[in-house]
Amino acid sequence: MNKNVLILSSSPRRGGNSDTLCDEFMHGALKAGNTVEKIFLRDKKINYCTGCGVCSTSGKPCPQRDDAAEIIGKMLAADVIVMATPVYFYTMSAQIKTLIDRCCGLYTEMKNKEFYFIVTAAEDDRRKLLRTIDTFQGFLDCLENPVVKGTIFGTGVWHTGEINDKPAMREAYEMGNSIK
Repeated sequence: MNKNVLILSSSPRRGGNSDTLCDEFMHGALKAGNTVEKIFLRDKKINYCTGCGVCSTSGKPCPQRDDAAEIIGKMLAADVIVMATPVYFYTMSAQIKTLIDRCCGLYTEMKNKEFYFIVTAAEDDRRKLLRTIDTFQGFLDCLENPVVKGTIFGTGVWHTGEINDKPAMREAYEMGNSIK
């Protein structure tokens, strides 16, 4: 049975290191027979949550008119969600954090999802990237029955293209290809 895979690439650079790993993951997932969509968050208009409470207290749709509702709808429909970010100052990009914050109205409907995380950083020490994973985990702690299936660490990369000769490229393809 193929799965519906949604890849959320939050790199501000198209073809950046985390975005390149997203593409490798996508190639593997497609090769395994899955349906895959990658959303490049930089191309979307996602406003900050204003804390108005319309979505959480009244159950009404967010009054903001941007692309967040469409993306969150795709997250709800997905079986597998890949969240990818470059690591800046030892945490996730503003693009992915802003999207996570906008999930406040519908996060209780995100049930039984499989998650993969992709992080890239100039830092070589994987342990220092764990706080980024902890931040993703904070989001998952609010969901019902999420399962983290894998994490790809692209370390020691800063400039575009530096990921190409790293083991993370193979790991991304293989993780994508393992989705059944």
